[in-house]
Amino acid sequence: MPQRALQTSALHTGRVLLASLFILGGIDKVLNYEATVQTMSEMGFPFVSLLLPATIALEFGCGMAVAIGRRGAAASAAVLFAYTLLVNLIFHRFWDLQGETAQVELSLFFKNLSLAGGMLYLATQSAVQSERVPNRSLGNSEKQTSSSRI
Repeated sequence: MPQRALQTSALHTGRVLLASLFILGGIDKVLNYEATVQTMSEMGFPFVSLLLPATIALEFGCGMAVAIGRRGAAASAAVLFAYTLLVNLIFHRFWDLQGETAQVELSLFFKNLSLAGGMLYLATQSAVQSERVPNRSLGNSEKQTSSSRI
């Protein structure tokens, strides 16, 4: 397999893997809607009837945009970066816990921090790539359009 094809396959696979947690999270919230409403209500979230559908749309929609890697992928990755940091601070407060529970939350916190870093990298790398890689399909030196971003 030529090097360029291998790189392209690796980029596509990486985007799908990175986005899969968000896509599956959105699907899980739909399939377990009432349980998610109850959990969010117990945690004191306001406007759960508005917040949950927005969360599902964000996770699934932005996740799919990142996985597909076309128009809006960089912006979606940036949104998921910010979303992941916010969710991390709300749900994985290891600093307020003790013992084994604190260790589990610490691990989840840093897993999410790594995901956020991946999304930040993808968002910035996609933007940089679109500015400097010529669109070979045009047969000239025009810049790549946002619809063909990595």
